[in-house]
Amino acid sequence: MKIIRYPAADAWAEIVKRPTIDTSRLNETVTSVLADIRQRGDTAVKEYEEKFDHVSLESLAVTPEEIEAACDIVPQVLKDAIVLAYNNIKTFHESQRFEGQEVETTSGVTCRQKSVAIERVGLYIPGGTAPLFSTVLMLATPAKIAGCKDIVLCTPPDRHGAVNPAILVAARTAGVSRIFKIGGVQAIGAMAYGTETVPKVYKIFGPGNQYVMAAKQQVSIHDAAIDMPAGPSEVCVIADQSADKAFIAADLLSQAEHGIDSQVLLITTSEDILTGVQTEIEAQLALLPRKEIASEALKNSTLVLVKDVDEALALSNAYAPEHLIIQTENYNEMAERVTNAGSVFLGKYACESAGDYASGTNHTLPTHGYATAYSGVNLDSYCRKITFQHITKEGVRNIGPAVEIMAAAENLDAHRNAMTIRLKSIE
Repeated sequence: MKIIRYPAADAWAEIVKRPTIDTSRLNETVTSVLADIRQRGDTAVKEYEEKFDHVSLESLAVTPEEIEAACDIVPQVLKDAIVLAYNNIKTFHESQRFEGQEVETTSGVTCRQKSVAIERVGLYIPGGTAPLFSTVLMLATPAKIAGCKDIVLCTPPDRHGAVNPAILVAARTAGVSRIFKIGGVQAIGAMAYGTETVPKVYKIFGPGNQYVMAAKQQVSIHDAAIDMPAGPSEVCVIADQSADKAFIAADLLSQAEHGIDSQVLLITTSEDILTGVQTEIEAQLALLPRKEIASEALKNSTLVLVKDVDEALALSNAYAPEHLIIQTENYNEMAERVTNAGSVFLGKYACESAGDYASGTNHTLPTHGYATAYSGVNLDSYCRKITFQHITKEGVRNIGPAVEIMAAAENLDAHRNAMTIRLKSIE
């Protein structure tokens, strides 16, 4: 990891820079696959499953029998953990329900807003070396609470055509409607366009590799909304002299093991913490099964020593991290001054892993600096807000002349006339 001590403000841009990847050739591949799926549907999907996931599938749909078998396979201790996490996620997201109010903006004009669920949503759940069954809970639980009628899930099968059983258990627990054995770009295309088997959805959620992210971006232009743009996962830790070095090292490594393009950042006011965390990272890294992945990620990462917590917070807000851990004595005060972050973890015992699994907050978060403009997935992600207005004769009298004047100033005479004929009708 790079170590930077007391950087000048003009060096911050380099500190907050993310790893860059040339996606030009990747995008060409994605465009080609998506076009093929749009044209040939299930046939193309099955061919790409054979090509990319190395499995020949007769049927893309997961059967009820497969789900039942998964429930028998998954150890009870894991099923209990899934239910505990589900209940906490459900509790937190139920608290986000929207209650609109009718407002009289002026006498005779009333306006209100209603939250309406997106009828059909698609969830993408990666498989591979880390089958993210926790993400099923994070995405399906708020969809169900919001009232989405159809929750479609795609996830890659193994070479025997089976889906990870924990993913199936989580899907059943959270209320997923339909599950399909499709991975990668072909899954995004199937949900965006619809095939003979997979229904077209209106919005697609979920993480994935660079190909999946590129596919989501491409289909979002014309065919389906997406949760948010995303890049590799990341964490920033702000620490003062009171922080626990072993805890910090563990948090940095838990993020680094996600992938070789992940990034971790420590901002500390203490030289002792900086050097101590570096030593702890080396000791803990040696014991990790995914140490090669974590080691590569650490090459993208930085330890920064700053003069005080004010500077630490300013640098963190400039970075806009996906995950922010604040291990300082005054963490509650610091929390109030956070302006850019996906999810914030307060105090030495709030590890990022808690949010990833079971505290109740959502772990699908903006990365790559998008926390400056995007929220993490929440109940509103699955809803649309529809506005309503009612205008009486008195309301027409009150706002009609202003409407006429403004429409005329914009040279939109038909707009003006729509109000003028109403004004005349009540004279």
